Amino acid sequence: MNGSEDRRPLQPKTARELVWTSNRTFQGWTCSQCEWNSPLPTLLSDADARTAFDRLAAAKFRDHVCADHLARLGMLVDDESFTARIRKLVSQGFKPKDAVELFLQEVALEFRNEPKTLARAKAEGEDFLRRVKAGLI
Repeated sequence: MNGSEDRRPLQPKTARELVWTSNRTFQGWTCSQCEWNSPLPTLLSDADARTAFDRLAAAKFRDHVCADHLARLGMLVDDESFTARIRKLVSQGFKPKDAVELFLQEVALEFRNEPKTLARAKAEGEDFLRRVKAGLI
């Protein structure tokens, strides 16, 4: 037997994943394969409470059956999704902390006269780093 042979079954390419989604109309966890979601409660702002919410959403995600929900037709491209922009920078090779810093600089240039948007971007950047640190992303 060749030492490089791996007898473990390959994971199908259609395996579902827990995906953080954040845009103007929705913020929370979604399934990559179906329309299951776990929206973030509106008034939840404490980091410890959000971590507890993340654990609860992950447990609900593991227990859900994709067949009970509509199939996801495809990822919608949303220019408002700050988390997607940070993920893109990370996928291009930036460390998460550097990606957030670069992202915040970009947003500061794009939205310099919109303090609410800048505050939302900063909050999403901090939340992204918290999720990376917790191993959720």
